[in-house]
Amino acid sequence: MKRIVIAMTGASGSIYGIDLLKKLKTMPEIETWLVMSDWARKNIEIETDYSVKQVEDLAGHVADNGNLGAAISSGSFQVNGMVVAPASMKTVAGIAFGFDQDLIMRASGVMIKEQRKLILMPRETPLSAIHLENLLKLARLGVQIMPPIPSFYGRPETIQDLLDQTNMRVLDNLGIASNFAKRWGEGQ
Repeated sequence: MKRIVIAMTGASGSIYGIDLLKKLKTMPEIETWLVMSDWARKNIEIETDYSVKQVEDLAGHVADNGNLGAAISSGSFQVNGMVVAPASMKTVAGIAFGFDQDLIMRASGVMIKEQRKLILMPRETPLSAIHLENLLKLARLGVQIMPPIPSFYGRPETIQDLLDQTNMRVLDNLGIASNFAKRWGEGQ
């Protein structure tokens, strides 16, 4: 059994986190924990046809972002990986500077200190020098930075095709086998 934390922040792109939860829900060997910021909850309603409750129902466990005593805030709670999808620049900065203001930042900091897999999917453009410095600092600490940049070699036809490609790569980097999209070199 693998335990994966999915965190969603207030950056645009909440559909990435939702799609990742949907994919993980089909895998009985994966236990998911979800934590969302207040702005993530608002963006879900603004950007998607999902309700917050529907998103919460995709996860095995839901933790309140204000609860710094939640299980995922401790290094003794075994977690195989964490994905922040999408990652706002506010959250990226908080993680980079160890500012454990909320559960998302605290759980991310735990992943870093325990040297466990942490993947950030930053959603911002253009990136300022401050954003780049924070992302570089985190990358040097072992955090995987995976902006949800679409690839086109699979000739995507729908938004779902783009989500499939990006989240397949996220799952690859968590060590979770999947084949939701065409891989480079397949059928060429």
